[in-house]
Amino acid sequence: MDLHQLKIFVMVFKNRSFSKASGELHLTQPTVSDHIKSLEEELGCTLFDRLGRTIIPTKEAEILYGRSIEIIEKSESIRGAINQLGKEDSGELVIGASTIPGTYLLPRIVSAFRKKHPSVSFTIIISDSREVVEKVLSQELLLGISGSRLHAGQVQYEPFMEDELVAISSSAFARSEAISFRELFTLPMVLREEGSGTRREVDRIAGAYGIDLDAVEVAGVFGSTDAVKQAVKAELGIAVLSRLAVAEELKMGTLREIKLTDVQMKRNFYLVKHKRRSLPHVYRLLLDFLKRSVSL
Repeated sequence: MDLHQLKIFVMVFKNRSFSKASGELHLTQPTVSDHIKSLEEELGCTLFDRLGRTIIPTKEAEILYGRSIEIIEKSESIRGAINQLGKEDSGELVIGASTIPGTYLLPRIVSAFRKKHPSVSFTIIISDSREVVEKVLSQELLLGISGSRLHAGQVQYEPFMEDELVAISSSAFARSEAISFRELFTLPMVLREEGSGTRREVDRIAGAYGIDLDAVEVAGVFGSTDAVKQAVKAELGIAVLSRLAVAEELKMGTLREIKLTDVQMKRNFYLVKHKRRSLPHVYRLLLDFLKRSVSL
């Protein structure tokens, strides 16, 4: 038996008539009769006694009717729950983000999003770009934001915002004139760890200029942007970081921007998802909001 057959049976039971049931169901009377006959054969009992044009439900039909109503109501509640899920703007969103977007971009966007959707809560997992992509790939995360593209495969990248990398020094840095990109790498460098999107972009741009980072004086490697900033302030060396990450320090004068004569260091932030995963409605709401909030 299937749900369609049970619905036909319920209609016949309520109307005590094959013809009235067929009219309400928009089916032919023979079709309705065939479905009832199939049910009777499957259950091994008679559901209706036929007395001329009159039909009388049997005891078996009365039992089946009660159970059929329960099944139909449950099926409709399941459908309603699924449909509601597609419309809900509540729940928890778990987002993986690399350091720069996770620390300097998402808090502002999340705050603005929750003003429109106050029933949504967030967990932002901040790690380097490589770990974000790996968690999306292993399906631990539905959505991530990365500062660089890593391996493709089953991961889908969508650029949604442009970022600028800038060279920074301590406020005590003596040179005030603009320098070339190659000259920059004659100075002691403070770098992020290798898994970070910022480090990957620095490596990529340096490589494009034929600069071998193995030959550069690396004063220190740090696992967070804040640690790099503190090291630069302590005059350990110079660094290349996102303008988003140093905007406040540049404004306050606790860090200085080293102007470059021959290069602008641009990169994209990427929305990262698994190609085979479907995003729930509330995640799609956030994606649309992100794209409206920032643009390339």
